Amino acid sequence: MIVGPIVKGATQFAHKQNTKNLESESHQAIQQRVLKDILSYSKQTEFGKDHNFQNFYKSNQLENYFAKSVPIFQYDYMYKKYWHKTLNGVSDVSWPGKISNFALTSGTTNASSKRIPVSDEMVKSIRKTCMRQLSSLSELKLPVSFFEKEVLFVGGSTNLTKVNTQFEGDLSGILTGKVPSWLNPFTKPSKKIRAIADWDEKLNRIVDMAPKWDIGIICGVPSWVQILINKILDRYQLNSIFEIWPNIRFYIHGGVQFDPYINSFNRLFNEKVIYLDTYLASEGFFGYQSSTSTQLKLNIKDGTYYEFIPFNLDHFDKDGNLREYNSALTISEVKENTTYALLITTNSGAFRYLLGDTIQFTNLKDLSFKITGRTKHFLSLCGEHLSVDNMTEAISSIAYEKNLRIDEFAVVGGTFEDGNFYHKWYIASNSPINSVSLKHELDEKLCELNADYKVERLFTLKLMEIEVLPTSVFYDFLKLIDKYGSQHKFPRVLKGQLALDWERYIAIIEEENAKMAVKWQSEIKKKES
Repeated sequence: MIVGPIVKGATQFAHKQNTKNLESESHQAIQQRVLKDILSYSKQTEFGKDHNFQNFYKSNQLENYFAKSVPIFQYDYMYKKYWHKTLNGVSDVSWPGKISNFALTSGTTNASSKRIPVSDEMVKSIRKTCMRQLSSLSELKLPVSFFEKEVLFVGGSTNLTKVNTQFEGDLSGILTGKVPSWLNPFTKPSKKIRAIADWDEKLNRIVDMAPKWDIGIICGVPSWVQILINKILDRYQLNSIFEIWPNIRFYIHGGVQFDPYINSFNRLFNEKVIYLDTYLASEGFFGYQSSTSTQLKLNIKDGTYYEFIPFNLDHFDKDGNLREYNSALTISEVKENTTYALLITTNSGAFRYLLGDTIQFTNLKDLSFKITGRTKHFLSLCGEHLSVDNMTEAISSIAYEKNLRIDEFAVVGGTFEDGNFYHKWYIASNSPINSVSLKHELDEKLCELNADYKVERLFTLKLMEIEVLPTSVFYDFLKLIDKYGSQHKFPRVLKGQLALDWERYIAIIEEENAKMAVKWQSEIKKKES
């Protein structure tokens, strides 16, 4: 076919251009240009007029003027002051024109989803970033035939919900509904299947069609891709996914830290597939891993200006709330191996917006970084300061060392009547796991990783326990709270009402199981007599 050579040549050219352009400017210069473009474009909006963009968007001290003129916004304030108008169809609120689409966040921190404006410019920026990542495949010696294979998107429904004159849904659904027509022959599933809202039905339809496709790349959140592949293996009685899709070379994932899933995916792919990470949120596409790198790199060119707040007690309280503070660092001021909360300003009408994620730069030269958690996703009941990054590293390293399959995990913290504290870990696995052994190994690993945790385990953090549950228990809970589907992920730290709902749910399951066990025992005794 002539298609393969054309696509391969195009990706090679695009990658050379991307690399050349990025190396020709400093990170600060690129970010200053991005900020200037955003402010210039939005200066006549209500937000731009309120914050005097017209007066300083051409200034040589642009970053300083911007930080002084615009306060830090969190979702509730941004929504109440500006975005509720956008959602009601008002034009030129925080971004020029009328916003037609709104991305519903997965809502892992709070119970309800947030509605994030998605401008046409943001969609274009996300497409550019996708192409940057895909063009990096040209660094590998891939055969021409690979560029004729299909890409499977395991994403949300493209059938969006109409609210007033706008539409809302998963960002993945919004984006896959806007795939350029020339790409359609290379992407799966079909438009009809993409539009299905019921997640189980969508997965089953993909399984139905699987033998007819020749997939080279899979894109999606690890938990749901894992479920899909296992469904295909079960339906067609396969030993390996390569029996049906022999040309899979890449799995592009995002949404959660991948480390806990590596063992499971290595079993599914026999380590024949290259894993590529992405940092795609409802608010934008902030980073991606190229084909020859080992970590995410910050995406500084495509429609997002970044600021960074050190994530420590000087700037955030013990619950992860931002203190009264209106200063942040620019890309030229950050340091390696320091945890920062992200502020973003985007070409979709978010300004100095506290995203809620925390990151650490591991190499400032190429802006390599890792996501360490969320500002409100950590446990510090008594000063243990246990981050999601600590939890993930501990559980992943033990799973790897002991060859355990752990599909999900979550942690709840609590207080005893005597004032001491405890952590309870819930582990999702369909394989036999010695919970006593895992408890001791996990506790020891956390002590190695976190000195504060080690100290508190000697004093007020009196108990750390583990309960291993079937994986279906976790996903059934997501169904109950209406968080089931491609974009949603199980929160690693459960707090407040979510923790209460989870523990009540587990108690009901255990009670039902106990009743069932008694019933079975009674039936067995009757048969024996």
